[in-house]
Amino acid sequence: MFKNLILLGCVTFLFNGCFGEKKEEKWTAFIYPDKQDTKKNIKSPITFNSLEECKNVSILEIRNQNLENIAFFKCGLNCTYHEGMKLEVCEKMLSSTDK
Repeated sequence: MFKNLILLGCVTFLFNGCFGEKKEEKWTAFIYPDKQDTKKNIKSPITFNSLEECKNVSILEIRNQNLENIAFFKCGLNCTYHEGMKLEVCEKMLSSTDK
């Protein structure tokens, strides 16, 4: 009986790992108005469903602010605010120079 319960638990764990739902991707744009000062950034108030959408909106915003020559951006995946560190923590961060 005990072996059957362990076997059932392992099979359930395996199926959840293989067929579990994919975590939703939410991308957040961070625009740095001055390349020399990476401590100051403007965080997008909305999240984006794809990296491409995050990049496109960031580029457009930099152009709208006339900051093409001095600004850059980063897009963060599934970012949350960490209260202890007082900053955003993301699963992955991609810079405007990353491909």
